[in-house]
Amino acid sequence: MSFFISDAMAAAAPAAQQPGMEGLLFPVAILVFFYFLFLRPQAQRAKEKKQMVAALGKGTEVVTTGGILGKVVDLDDNFVKLEVGDNTFIQVQRQSIESMMPKGTYKAVTKKATV
Repeated sequence: MSFFISDAMAAAAPAAQQPGMEGLLFPVAILVFFYFLFLRPQAQRAKEKKQMVAALGKGTEVVTTGGILGKVVDLDDNFVKLEVGDNTFIQVQRQSIESMMPKGTYKAVTKKATV
């Protein structure tokens, strides 16, 4: 049988040792890295958006996720009624509000569009 397997390879290999705490250190470090790189910032953005949507009020100028600029005219628990032009209103879900704009943005844009 030594024709196919050399004597050096056929010798009994030493028993493999079980990795201790050192073996778990690298996978745990990777998990912590991904937590701080991906999960934590995403949770903070979700928290900020939830606070922003809760702070909506009449007269607030907002941009929707679709890019529509409007002024909040009426709101309830689930929907927001936006004025997007002269006597032109649309209703969107509260969660589709992407960001709040500074006061005067809506007026400046609508004024620019009519000129």
